[in-house]
Amino acid sequence: MIAVSACLAGIACRYDGKDKEITKIKQMVENGEAIPFCPEVAGGLEIPRNPAEIVGGDGKDVWLDRARVMDNQGLDVTEEYKNGASLTLAKMKELGITQIIMKEKSPSCGSCAIYDGTFSGKIKDGTGVAAALFQMNGIKITSEFTI
Repeated sequence: MIAVSACLAGIACRYDGKDKEITKIKQMVENGEAIPFCPEVAGGLEIPRNPAEIVGGDGKDVWLDRARVMDNQGLDVTEEYKNGASLTLAKMKELGITQIIMKEKSPSCGSCAIYDGTFSGKIKDGTGVAAALFQMNGIKITSEFTI
């Protein structure tokens, strides 16, 4: 059993209230081969919500208290992102899940690319908050782009 970012499985949980369905991933969930998770929703964020980006670094820096997750209205949502990542990790460990397919560019799920924190649409190398925590705990992350 593996985990997947819920939006990739067709669940409308993104900040904009939409999904980013990938048919193959949705079928994996429907066939009982994967379990969907959304760390942002697990952390208590609403659907829809204001877009957020990591300011001052990436997800690893958030865990080291060197960066924050801010929404486009200036609201600090770092704790929601950290709590959601921690809760998701705990559930994955409980279920024995050691691999997850994640949504790139997300401030939570990006495994190698995230927005740069300026809300300008620019992308930079880096991990999201949940992806960083999962990597630090030995969870294998696969990007949606390799599916």
